[in-house]
Amino acid sequence: MINFAALGNDLYTGKRSVDFVGRYKRWYALSGVFVLIAALGLVWHGLNLSLEFRGGSEFRVSKVASGQDYEARAKDAVGTVPNAGAAEVTKVGTGTIRVQTEKLGENDIRSVQSALASEFKTDPGNVSASFVGPSWGASVSQKALKALLVFLGLVSLVMAVYFRTWKMAVAGLVALLHDLFITVGIYALAGFEVSPATMIGFLTILGYSLYDTVVVFDKVRENTTEALGNGRMTYQQAANLAVNQTLVRSINTTIVALLPIASILVIGFVFLGPGTLLDLALALFVGIAVGAYSSIFIATPLLVHLRLKEPAIIDLDKKATRYQARHGGVVSSSDAAPVEHEPDAEELAEGREPDPSAARTGAVRETHKYATSGPRNQPKRPPKSRR
Repeated sequence: MINFAALGNDLYTGKRSVDFVGRYKRWYALSGVFVLIAALGLVWHGLNLSLEFRGGSEFRVSKVASGQDYEARAKDAVGTVPNAGAAEVTKVGTGTIRVQTEKLGENDIRSVQSALASEFKTDPGNVSASFVGPSWGASVSQKALKALLVFLGLVSLVMAVYFRTWKMAVAGLVALLHDLFITVGIYALAGFEVSPATMIGFLTILGYSLYDTVVVFDKVRENTTEALGNGRMTYQQAANLAVNQTLVRSINTTIVALLPIASILVIGFVFLGPGTLLDLALALFVGIAVGAYSSIFIATPLLVHLRLKEPAIIDLDKKATRYQARHGGVVSSSDAAPVEHEPDAEELAEGREPDPSAARTGAVRETHKYATSGPRNQPKRPPKSRR
């Protein structure tokens, strides 16, 4: 059985390591496949926009005694009205059927109400009708787009200032857009209905994806700053160590976030039916899963490739290569951290300052021969019988 505590400790110290950055071609290829599939879904299927976006008439049949074959029965009932067109039928809760059609006139609306009431053996008063215009959905879309642009602009500025490099901001935004595009593509392929609640979910997952990426980047900055100070690890090695150190945390956070959302999805599909809660939960579930993937496999490898040509990074790689050639090439978290040299017994006995070269290279000085036998010239207390 896997000991996750020991695994997390080994990943953090560098005893075990997954080469996330070095295998970037695999991750880029996998993401390329996901993006291509999402693009094909958007081109071939398109988004299944809800009534709020396209406009039309909606009927709700309540107090349905028997919901068996409700979809076929509702479509047959609506089909008796010539101008109703194709109908979309969903079940809401345990006793309500929702039917959506194109915009209908007053006479056609009454005809559809009568047909549905007759089909489901209920009173005509239990069949409600409403009309939703497309302007409301268009307004929501415009506001969502404005909110997205403002969000991306502010995020770019904050990340560039916090990490002191615009390349981290670019890598984070690329991962964020990657998550959003794949999530939208999954909606297109699966035919999930895109409602205003779904738009809210799309904007919400951006925050989670960015949060997970920033946590990883913060550890990357810590490791790479120390590596630039002591020259023991290349930039790529320090960044890869940071991903390994935050891997268990990212997985745990994602699982904890997905479990309650999954329970909402199950309850929504089984008991509640389509609605705002289900639309929001579905967008969050897909987006959080994709966001966890991008923060590990996309953001950090992309950051490394953006910075590999910088003069400081090139010099660091040369120093780290020479250091590792002298010390067997072992890379761990201790190599990323600076080592402070403590004075040995010989230096203390002779009153000399600690050797700074030992602090730079991490070399261990040989113990003085007098220090191996303990303190010298110390008077020994006579046995109790001779006192």
